[in-house]
This record gives sequence, structure tokens and C-alpha cells, in this order.
Amino acid sequence: MSFEDPALRRQATAVATLDSLPPDQTLLVLILRQWAATTDDQRVLWSCLSRQMGPDAAGHLRRVLDQLLLLLSDQGRRRLVRHDVECPCVGADEAVFANFVSTAAQGAREDALLMAMLLVRADMAPLAASLAQTVGLQLLRIARAPMSEEDLGATRH
Repeated sequence: MSFEDPALRRQATAVATLDSLPPDQTLLVLILRQWAATTDDQRVLWSCLSRQMGPDAAGHLRRVLDQLLLLLSDQGRRRLVRHDVECPCVGADEAVFANFVSTAAQGAREDALLMAMLLVRADMAPLAASLAQTVGLQLLRIARAPMSEEDLGATRH
């Protein structure tokens, strides 16, 4: 992706590194990247999550995550900019997404709603926050499990 547009450069500005984020947020960034990546990357993602969660739970997570990311894509105020799957940096949009889902999973509904309103139209914010909470709670279970980020395609400096 070319970041010649100043707005895209701001959205993609590196604000952190993957290893500086809490485990659940690191996992969210990697999932966001792989969800939007190639079919092979998606296959690796869902295979890894199926091993960690079991096929039924991973299938449920996939359906809810698809709903959330399609909602953000279709009803978003603008599209989210992501870094490459293997990039060790975390872009501004990726950090906002991870923080949004993490906040929702922690039960801070009002804060999650405020964040959702920055991402989507106000009438879509409650649905986005609810989906984010479901995704975040499921990922919290496995973020603490011993899953290597290399399994999800992350590399380090």
C-alpha cells in the first residue's frame, strides 16, 4: 500500500511495536492484519485459532469477527489502514482497533461506545461495541495461552 496520501500516512503512523502491546491487543492487531490478507494468511490464522480454541469456538469467533470487521468496513467513517502481516510496528488505526476491542471486553461499555462512534456512524456504535465485546472476551481466553506470534506470522526486529 502506498502512503503518499497524507491522511493515509497519519492513519498508518507507527505508534507502537507488537512486543510493546498487551497480549490480547497484539493478538487483535495480528488477527486484523491476517483477516484482510491473502487466503493463505487467513488459513494459517484460523488453523492456529482452531488448535487453540477448538473448531466450534474458533468458528463462532470467525463469524463474529467477520461481522465486526464488515461493519467497520461497510459503515466505517473511513477505512482502517493496516501494516503488512509481518511488520513489527503497530499503526495508529491498528492500535485504535485493538484498544476498542480490548476496552469493550473489559466491560467499559460507555468508553467502547464512544470509541465506536469514532469508527462508525452513531446508530451503528452499539452493534459495533457489542460485537467488539464478544470478540474481545473470546480472545482474552486465548491471549493468555501459550500461542507464539510466529504461529500468526509476526516477526520481530
